[in-house]
Amino acid sequence: MRLRSTLCFVLVLSVCAWSCKDNSRKNAHTVFKGIYSFGPEVKSFKDCDNGQEFWATDSCKELELKYSQLNFEKPYEPVYIEVEGEKIHSDKEGLGAEYDSTLVVRKLLKITKEIPQDKCN
Repeated sequence: MRLRSTLCFVLVLSVCAWSCKDNSRKNAHTVFKGIYSFGPEVKSFKDCDNGQEFWATDSCKELELKYSQLNFEKPYEPVYIEVEGEKIHSDKEGLGAEYDSTLVVRKLLKITKEIPQDKCN
């Protein structure tokens, strides 16, 4: 009986430890730095580190607002952004379907018209 209680306790402890570890990974977001373009049919992000292009979605509801406040005369003007987010597989249908991955923006850290040449070529 004592062995069974010990085994149950160890099992419950293991499940709790695994569960906590898994939740901390889900909440961790990566910082992405790159070029963002926005317009009626394109919301794209090009990573400055590796040149990979993503469809971009604005889950923080701040990126598109701040972009529009830069008052461009025409859409699709590139800006430099730094964001916290995560990369996921793109939907197979819709506007972002031509991209392999989608950048889900969780937090806007920086947005500027000035694209740093030393970071993004």
